[in-house]
Amino acid sequence: MQNDMCDVISDTVRMVDVPCVIDERGALCFVESASFVFDVKRVFWIYGVKEGQTRGSHAHMSCAEVVFPVSGSFDIEVDDGKVAEIIHMDCPNRGILIPPKVWCNLKNFSKDAVCVVLASQEYDASGYIHDYEIFKRKFG
Repeated sequence: MQNDMCDVISDTVRMVDVPCVIDERGALCFVESASFVFDVKRVFWIYGVKEGQTRGSHAHMSCAEVVFPVSGSFDIEVDDGKVAEIIHMDCPNRGILIPPKVWCNLKNFSKDAVCVVLASQEYDASGYIHDYEIFKRKFG
């Protein structure tokens, strides 16, 4: 399903905004399955990443993910085999859609960074490509 509030980064990667209600009590952001990019099958979060460490460094064969910086910030490098870009992530209601067959590397985490990932599939170790050279040969 296409989200109307998206910025296209490349032919395959785009930003996804989710609704956010803000009042004197603070902010509440949410995802509803009927209007989201895909049916969410898995949710996980990353935090406590030490300075200089990276996360990701892989591509999925069939799983799509949307990555949100719910606290702090980080950079995400996306590469579809033809075009590579680095996007700074620091808005809690703005995620980045990483479709299948796109290399993804998260780095430069702030000390308070927490990122939440919504995935289109349950975890399957066999669905990952962990070697960038194999990825480039297959999709570059």
